[in-house]
Amino acid sequence: MYTQETVHGIVEKQRAFFRTGATLGVKFRIEQLKKLKQAVIDNREMLEKALWEDLRKSRTEAYLCDLGPVIVEVNEMLKGIRKWARPEKHYSGLMCFPSTSAEVYKMPYGVSLIISPFNFPILLTLGVLAASISGGNTAVLKTSSKSAASTAALKQMIAATFPEEYVTVIDGGHDVADMCLSERFDKIFYTGSPAVAKHVLEMASKNLTSVALELGGETGNWCIIRRDADLKDAARKIAFFKLCNAGQICININQIAVAEEVADEFLCELKKEFVRQIGEKPEENPEYPRLITEKVYDKCERLTAQYAGRVVFGGTGDRGEVRFSPTVIYPVGIDEDIVRHELFCPLLPVVPFRDAEVGKVLDVIAEREHPLSMYIFTSDKKWAKRVMSTQQFGGGCINEVCIHMMVKGVPFNGTGHSGMGAYHGEWGFREFTHPQTVLNGRTHMNLPLREHPYSGNAGKIKKRLLKLFER
Repeated sequence: MYTQETVHGIVEKQRAFFRTGATLGVKFRIEQLKKLKQAVIDNREMLEKALWEDLRKSRTEAYLCDLGPVIVEVNEMLKGIRKWARPEKHYSGLMCFPSTSAEVYKMPYGVSLIISPFNFPILLTLGVLAASISGGNTAVLKTSSKSAASTAALKQMIAATFPEEYVTVIDGGHDVADMCLSERFDKIFYTGSPAVAKHVLEMASKNLTSVALELGGETGNWCIIRRDADLKDAARKIAFFKLCNAGQICININQIAVAEEVADEFLCELKKEFVRQIGEKPEENPEYPRLITEKVYDKCERLTAQYAGRVVFGGTGDRGEVRFSPTVIYPVGIDEDIVRHELFCPLLPVVPFRDAEVGKVLDVIAEREHPLSMYIFTSDKKWAKRVMSTQQFGGGCINEVCIHMMVKGVPFNGTGHSGMGAYHGEWGFREFTHPQTVLNGRTHMNLPLREHPYSGNAGKIKKRLLKLFER
């Protein structure tokens, strides 16, 4: 059991360790990243077993979605960290004469707090930890109490890999999370819901702590299917994505807007794909992940009953296994409650629209809170690129789903109610470091331009020279 005193002691131990300067060297960071990677490889079986216990993820899905991406992330950091951490040299300009050079140091924040969620308990803990390590920080990992088996596995693995004063796992519920948030950390990275994120920001504000938030989005992620889309391709990809982790993914499709001219054909293809990929009764397939709690199952059951007359696929579940089938609801109005909130489950409402009026759909999306992701299926690439470059969201795909977050060297995160900050690769390194500029001064040839007097002829001459230097 944790108390405020024990949590405070952990934080202070890490602060003392950080102040020794041990984490600052790039060589040290590389060694720790290699340790993290090897720990994932050595404990693969234990981690996969934990993911099965928590979410019924098959070994393949566990590696595809949790373990493999961590290894890829660490590899990218090992490859680039020497370059990223190198101080940047800049010409200081005539205004700084006689000084001619400055350097920008990428300094770690210090002691970081990483609060991770239940849905990808390994990836969204260790992936963020890799960014923290690359930046030269220490880390307290507050893992989810909902994914208890994964938390226990992480606690065992981290304790065997790193000393507590450098990296440690703290488990427990919201009360323990609040104990952590009551402490003065130097960086907080939270992954979860917008509602809890507001609380995290409020707590962090007391110490003016820098915060990064990776959120799902208040009103969910849209997928738009135009009448000229390849419907079979769209259905295949959407079915795969909605089955993944039983829809419990922050970047998953929350609702589909489909051109009514092709809606029936698309729904037919989508049903075929669900059956082809998971079978007639997904809830009976051992490869299909389960929901994290019965509370989520109850939500699925309640909404399915509410829209019973419009359920065109699925709608069944197995309470004992806490599995609920992918459930397609059609037609749904764009202003109905079910498409105004993030669902985070296997339910999939489908909104029909006239293809010529797709602009109205985009206006509605733009008026609501910014989503974390957006997906478009169309053969009109010019239109799609125009939409993607004018709408506000975290990231997305044209004629594809989800794998934008697997692109190397690019940032991932949302904006507004879907997040702040960014990470992955170099962007994760940047998120966990502060750039500080240092001018290299000189003791000779210093001109009196900045010194008094500012009046009379001397002032006039100084002003002319200053204007010249501004060019």
